[in-house]
Amino acid sequence: MNILFIGDIVGAPGRRVVEELLPRAVDRYCIDLVVANGENASGGIGITPQVADFLLNQGVDVLTSGNHIWKHKEILPYLEDTDRLLRPANYPPETTPGRGLAVVETAAGEPAAIINLEGRVFMNAIECPFRTVDRLLESLSPEVKVILVDIHAEATSEKQAMGWHLDGRVSAVVGTHTHVQTADERILPGGAGYISDVGMTGPVDSVIGMKREIILERFLTQRPQPFRVATQNMQLQGVVLKIDVQGRCQEVHRVQLPLKP
Repeated sequence: MNILFIGDIVGAPGRRVVEELLPRAVDRYCIDLVVANGENASGGIGITPQVADFLLNQGVDVLTSGNHIWKHKEILPYLEDTDRLLRPANYPPETTPGRGLAVVETAAGEPAAIINLEGRVFMNAIECPFRTVDRLLESLSPEVKVILVDIHAEATSEKQAMGWHLDGRVSAVVGTHTHVQTADERILPGGAGYISDVGMTGPVDSVIGMKREIILERFLTQRPQPFRVATQNMQLQGVVLKIDVQGRCQEVHRVQLPLKP
């Protein structure tokens, strides 16, 4: 089974990249399952129901998210009505809409579980992602061999720790949130694919997706500036994971597909 995980989609430029490049990527890599982080797909921060529907209609099977999922209030009832847009599982379950785990049938006819977690280092003081994922794994049927985890976190150390924590129990642990693709893709000894950050889908000539002149002004003056999504040099970034029938990762490849003018 081949899984394409698409890095954080940023604004309208990122959505355009998905619309134009995803069908080609699916054909090129013989993809059976497409997962994408969509928490910045609406205006560069958050996601609305309309944008979620748009991305799902382009061929994304499951959308994950992170700390910005709560930006647009209209997403709350949408989270309750779907299992194709996940929020991090380690928010308080009694008071948080939506779910952090989805089990879907892939194009290969096999079940696959997608788990969405949020880190705590330099982020919100929410529930422990390590203990949360342990509980979720215990809830899965033994028939589900393919398990993909999105750890949406700031600190590389926390992401690496999660990779080691889950090695031998999941198919892959992929990092999101920082928007800068890392070059540490590998297969851990227990068979889990790993990368600290899959990157960003949107404008590369930017500062993590935003217009660089605005961010430079912010750093130089230390005054607040309105964030605006950049539009230059767009790419689809992510990873392709090859998973065997036992749920072990056989290959992990970084992807950088440019959108040609």
